[in-house]
Amino acid sequence: MATLVLLTGLPATGKSTLAGRAADALGAPVLGHDWAMAGLRPFGGLQAVLDNMDRVEARGVGWSVVWSMARAQLRDGRSVVLDGVARDTEVEATRSLAGEEGVRCLVVLTSCDDSDVHRDRVEGRRRAIPHWYELTWEQVARSRAGWVPPADVDLVLPAEGRLGENVERLLDLLSTAEGPG
Repeated sequence: MATLVLLTGLPATGKSTLAGRAADALGAPVLGHDWAMAGLRPFGGLQAVLDNMDRVEARGVGWSVVWSMARAQLRDGRSVVLDGVARDTEVEATRSLAGEEGVRCLVVLTSCDDSDVHRDRVEGRRRAIPHWYELTWEQVARSRAGWVPPADVDLVLPAEGRLGENVERLLDLLSTAEGPG
């Protein structure tokens, strides 16, 4: 049975790394919210519209693109991994999409409670997504201040933990979910 996996959490908490590992295990593509939004940026008129939207509505554009691509994969019987900062609304919509397509849905939250570790992770990364920007610690710190993690998650993986342990826990969840039902 195909599985729809959503990796969510604040920037620089390990979402993309873990999304890649989940995708490898499932033989699935990773569809990233930031990549979808970056693909829209070269179109000046469209970018002007996005810039004039409130943040929630603009964020929804990216999720709409990602969900549409995910639906196409799921309908062909393929699992999909989504990577992005999803809040309760996006988690609910992702679970709804999985239900509509008759596939399993797993939501994994990455976290980083230690602000010093989080800052080091932000300042030490370079994603190099074409047409996208690198986040500064100040931007992420503002997001941390208002972040309310989604409540409906299947697994929480701390960025402070060892990557190997987090990957093992994630793969255990994926293998458990592959059983009948």
